[in-house]
Amino acid sequence: MKMLPQLLVNGLIAGSTYALAAIGYAMVYSILKFSNFTNGSVAMIGAYLTFVLCTRLGINVALAFVLSMLISALLGVTIDKIAYRPLRRAPKISVLITALALSFVLDAMVLLTTGAAYERFPFPVVEGLRLGMVFITPVQVVCIAASLFFMLSLHFLLSKSRIGKTIRAVADNPELAAITGSNTENVISVVFAIGSALAAAAGTLIGMDTVITPSMGFAITVKGFAGCVLGGMGHINGAILGGLILGMVENLGTWFLAGGDARWKTTFAYIVLMLILLIKPAGILGRKGEAKLF
Repeated sequence: MKMLPQLLVNGLIAGSTYALAAIGYAMVYSILKFSNFTNGSVAMIGAYLTFVLCTRLGINVALAFVLSMLISALLGVTIDKIAYRPLRRAPKISVLITALALSFVLDAMVLLTTGAAYERFPFPVVEGLRLGMVFITPVQVVCIAASLFFMLSLHFLLSKSRIGKTIRAVADNPELAAITGSNTENVISVVFAIGSALAAAAGTLIGMDTVITPSMGFAITVKGFAGCVLGGMGHINGAILGGLILGMVENLGTWFLAGGDARWKTTFAYIVLMLILLIKPAGILGRKGEAKLF
């Protein structure tokens, strides 16, 4: 039990990034009622963009981070316009297949461009901060602080700004919002931009704390989607809660059930996803009628 505080902090670090990825799923689902499985690939691309801007072009890491989010936001809007908009009235299964196929294409393009080797941000090796029984690195502090900043910023945007109120109106009743003058397609573009930017932030923060690899997109897809389902499809607060719970479960389960073998982390994400679908398909904050995914 001496490791419990450390495991909880590790769970918070991982869960905060999973929450950012899960928010993108929740926002798109709240309006379009389908799961955007390209989100993990966009997160991976965002991590590579930050890395390239920082290491190859010599841009300050903070500025590179922001530029990566902006480029990823543009990528998300482009994906929607090219791949999803023509399928607005198509069966949801067609959109799902398109999302999965596009995710594979994006992953393959990055793999062919960068190769399969792991990349690491060139941060200096420094001693971790000791807080009682817990060790935490400066990068991990940044991960938690940045995730909290983005979550609070999103909350302010959705609750206080005009565009946020419009997004909520379209999510609640798209037909009524359109009748009252809201441009639904513009709102959808904003949602994809925000979700993709947050996905890029999640990918970059994960890459800063661990490594960057073309295969990380699939892992982020699984964990972001699992967090979204756990919290409740279409619920942003649920996505945040689900991501944090998933991070805790991963770290506690890996230590206590898998002897600390990190290879089991993704397995626990699958286990959590299966259990929530069996026990409460609508998720923690979801309602029964919202359990339909496709």
